[in-house]
Amino acid sequence: MKYITFKNQDKMPMLGLGTWKSGPGEVYQAVLWAIEAGYRHIDCAAIYQNEKEVGDALQKAFKEGIVKREELWITSKLWNNAHEVDKVEAGIQQTLADLQLDYLDLYLIHWPISLKDGVTFPNSGDDFLDYKTVPLTETWKGMEALKEKGLTKHIGVSNFNIAKLKEIQSNGSIAPEMNQIELHPYLPQHNLVDYCKQNGINVTAYSPLGSADRPKARQKDSDPILMEHQIFKDLAEKHTCSVAQILIAWSLHRDIAVIPKSANKERIAANLKSKDIELSAEDLKSIASIDSHHRYIDGTFFTEVPGSPFEQSDLWEG
Repeated sequence: MKYITFKNQDKMPMLGLGTWKSGPGEVYQAVLWAIEAGYRHIDCAAIYQNEKEVGDALQKAFKEGIVKREELWITSKLWNNAHEVDKVEAGIQQTLADLQLDYLDLYLIHWPISLKDGVTFPNSGDDFLDYKTVPLTETWKGMEALKEKGLTKHIGVSNFNIAKLKEIQSNGSIAPEMNQIELHPYLPQHNLVDYCKQNGINVTAYSPLGSADRPKARQKDSDPILMEHQIFKDLAEKHTCSVAQILIAWSLHRDIAVIPKSANKERIAANLKSKDIELSAEDLKSIASIDSHHRYIDGTFFTEVPGSPFEQSDLWEG
């Protein structure tokens, strides 16, 4: 396994199990299968609405001696309705209660978008809190306090562009330690990845397989299907593996953590084996030749809400 090493020498396995879209009744078993297969990194979030089930699976794994807490890396994320500085700790406390843990290894601001307390997803402009009301720097102060209290060992962000990262860096006393972003060969995000690496910010790739199982409301008829691209099919045949394994290996070769989601026992095990695939310079050049720029999770569910104070430029590069 490849690892990301943090400044304090903590090591995060670069390949983890994603739990977004793993529904009730399946995420419990998926987490157990993953731990049994050898995963030591589980990625969670409050908005996935399955952290209680993840917590039950973790407790079973601990009690049965499959793994110890200190052997696991657990990430979760602060949802947009807890961005006010006095609500940040309540966000992580709920996650810790649901996961049945005393601390997280990594806690992220899920989006640079603020919603009013009690709002899960916005329906109108009245559901938002703009940057004047709740600056990102205020939310970050709350995140820093969590680390200082030992509720999480590391803090970071998700879906942050360079401008938003700079805002946090310029005003915080602790630099973001992670930026989790949509990342795959259709969206390699070279500029953002380079900026993060130059500034000591680690990167995790979500939706590395193209998120074909994303909610219907997030799909368009024009969306290309990442896993059906001929280049990946050819590389999978060359390496005697699956297309998914090629896509996961591609992120690992960029020294980027990656969190593919699956609730299928065989696929969970197969995804972990991606760490053993060695892509050649020729393979990587072939993937880089793909002339496409497509984002599957585009954030329009925030920016196109009538009266939203946020724009696409608040989220993405270019």
